[in-house]
Amino acid sequence: MASIKDILIYLIKHYPHKKELSNARLTKMIYLADWLSAIRKNRQLTNINWYYDNYGPFVWDVFDCVKDNADIFNVQYTTNVYGGEKRLINLKKDVPDNLSNEEKRILDEVIENTKSLYWTDFIKLIYSTYPILTSEKYSYLDLVNKAKEWKEDQ
Repeated sequence: MASIKDILIYLIKHYPHKKELSNARLTKMIYLADWLSAIRKNRQLTNINWYYDNYGPFVWDVFDCVKDNADIFNVQYTTNVYGGEKRLINLKKDVPDNLSNEEKRILDEVIENTKSLYWTDFIKLIYSTYPILTSEKYSYLDLVNKAKEWKEDQ
């Protein structure tokens, strides 16, 4: 299983629009990677236990990883277009990731599929995923089982 730290390093290094890399976007990009991996490999990339709350799939695991690795990650506090707090995350220094080529391919696909999406369309993509469409709010998302269900429905 890939570590959240290595995934963050990779996403931050390779995502073309650095000013969009908020905690919320990065968290949801990791959700998309876990979902894609569940579909393709019958396992998530991470060990995150995803929770569906008011803001879609969300956990504090990603931001906790950023805080726990303050020597690697920098957090810039700013505001979003709605006036709310926005935490932009970037790298303090160039560090290697420890990801397999297979894990990088999944992350590259997530980057490719989201890099041209403004926030509204990005969120529409998140809310259109099968686990969100078929789960109750305020519940944990079993992405591997949801991927099996999704494949049976295809």
